[in-house]
Amino acid sequence: MTNRMTIEQAAGRVMVALDYPSVEAAKQLMTQLEGIPCYMKVGMQLFYASGSDFIRELKARGYRVFLDVKMHDIPNTVKGGSHSVTKLGVDMFNVHAAGGVMMMKAAVEGIEQALEEDSSLIRPTVIAVTQLTSTNQQVMNEEIGIAGTVPNAVIKYAKLAKEAGLHGVVASPQEVQLIKDACGASFQTITPGIRPAGSAAGDQARIMTPAMAIQQGTDYLVIGRPITAATNPREALEQILKEMI
Repeated sequence: MTNRMTIEQAAGRVMVALDYPSVEAAKQLMTQLEGIPCYMKVGMQLFYASGSDFIRELKARGYRVFLDVKMHDIPNTVKGGSHSVTKLGVDMFNVHAAGGVMMMKAAVEGIEQALEEDSSLIRPTVIAVTQLTSTNQQVMNEEIGIAGTVPNAVIKYAKLAKEAGLHGVVASPQEVQLIKDACGASFQTITPGIRPAGSAAGDQARIMTPAMAIQQGTDYLVIGRPITAATNPREALEQILKEMI
């Protein structure tokens, strides 16, 4: 599979995390990466600073957008949030699996309601966060209060997300094969914690190189600081794409 992947195909599986405090800073990076057909991931910091206008601009420029706001609330509130982001035109968004099956089903209901109101909208992929890649077993057991191992918790959440009708989960690349085995090959995995060979781990606890993550069978790689904090972000992304293929 990896030998037949083109640079363009590899780029389509990379989600560049626009973890910036302002639109201006994000646009500087976009200028540097112009022409590379990657996904753009807009997280809480940038979305809270820029609102929906920047999402619309990204879509107008032809980018696919993953809105990473990790909804986690009562089902009715999540349904409303899902309805709003579907109308915004994002390609993907996420909720926390820890909110439970009813909450995740409500996210799907919000999508359906928006599509019924406007059939021209795209159907976004909705995924669930299992365990953050900054979470190790000690934190999960002693601070969050979940017993057992991290992989076991991830698989439990992935199965609940599938039951709720979601398309996939966010998880560490270390759990990709387990998720695919438990939920099927078509159940998508979106994996942060990607660190090219020689990169610092930072605050990530469960990491893997781009090449290794592709070999594990993940669908998308979420990559932030190895690109955004690089002296030459374009060169850093191009090197990652070469590593992937």
